[in-house]
Amino acid sequence: MPEVLQYDVVIIGGGPAGLSAAIYTARARLNTLLIERGMVGGQIVNAELVENYPGYAGISGMELTQKMHEQATGFGLKTVTGEVTGISTEGERKTVNTGNGSFAAHAIIIASGSERSKLGVPGEEKYTGKGVSYCATCDAAFFRDKPVAVVGGGNSALTEALHLTHYASKVTLIHRRNQLRATAIMQERIRSNPKMALRLDTVVDAIEGNEFVSELKLRDVNTKKNCTLEVAGVFVSVGFRPNTSFLKSIVPLDQAGAVIVDENLQTKIPGIYAAGDVRSRSVWQVITAAGDGACAGIHVERALGGYG
Repeated sequence: MPEVLQYDVVIIGGGPAGLSAAIYTARARLNTLLIERGMVGGQIVNAELVENYPGYAGISGMELTQKMHEQATGFGLKTVTGEVTGISTEGERKTVNTGNGSFAAHAIIIASGSERSKLGVPGEEKYTGKGVSYCATCDAAFFRDKPVAVVGGGNSALTEALHLTHYASKVTLIHRRNQLRATAIMQERIRSNPKMALRLDTVVDAIEGNEFVSELKLRDVNTKKNCTLEVAGVFVSVGFRPNTSFLKSIVPLDQAGAVIVDENLQTKIPGIYAAGDVRSRSVWQVITAAGDGACAGIHVERALGGYG
């Protein structure tokens, strides 16, 4: 049987919440392991510009989280790549199981973040990677001088749309309500950009094309009238869903699948905490995720004062 490596703290997820928690626990000289299934940094690495993180007038999401990771590593954090498949709570230590081995710890901080929600319309799965995208930073360059659409009305959607204006010939922002949900300054930037067009009170019923996306079937939610919008690509930004599939039957989740925690960010299972976008009632901001991570790290440090 493979050896189960022992740590004081195991953190699941390498986004701002997990990295912030790691800074605190590693600095407290707790033997800390961070498990990330992909690139360290989480969803925020896709942000070309972060301008609401205190101390930085403007910084890319990738650079910000790289700095966090370097800071935590400087305090002794260890990082491994792996997909978490489950958690065992039997015994004094909890065990995090991954495809690359198992890791035991006195405390676990779940900071597995979230992933983009999908529209769930015909053609979305078929054309994913063939005109359907969930990341403008990743794919914008493929649509140079071509018309595209962005579906969504929050800050993330408007950020995606503004980034696309540097490449696409025209960007149509489609939102199902009559008002955008994004902050005022983001809305001002959208409305003043000559490459932008707004389609409010509108939903996408289908994504169609041949080999690649060529058009969207749209419907006005008030008049019920249908129309077609010709585009070479569509970027979906309609919210996020917490990455908690590996937690079913382990810790309580709310109706949205987010982890329910108390005021100390601890779940009903002592020693298991949750921070950032994955926890219930998160406001989905990088600064609050980092704050969650710091709080979770502090409470873990206090709980494990006798260890390390």
